[in-house]
Amino acid sequence: MTVEVGDVPEAKRYEARVDGGPKVAGIAEYIRTAELVAFVHTEVDAEYEGRGVGSALARTALDEACAANLRVLATCPFITGWINRHPEYQDLLYQSRSRVSD
Repeated sequence: MTVEVGDVPEAKRYEARVDGGPKVAGIAEYIRTAELVAFVHTEVDAEYEGRGVGSALARTALDEACAANLRVLATCPFITGWINRHPEYQDLLYQSRSRVSD
């Protein structure tokens, strides 16, 4: 099984298709700014769960964020968990800076 992932900016999401087929097997929705991409929702069709579709979505989306020099805000539990299991992507995470009060 081959998973192909592409960015669909007009829909603000990455889409995964399997074996070149027309059916969308999974999506990773995002909000993008000039410095940041926030991944807000990831979903894989039940037919493709456990077959690497979610991982392909995460890896492609994060690799493209890295190539574009964007920080990542992972509000989606799937993307958060995936990054936790792949520490080589930790550097991409947006770190909020807390203000120190006097």
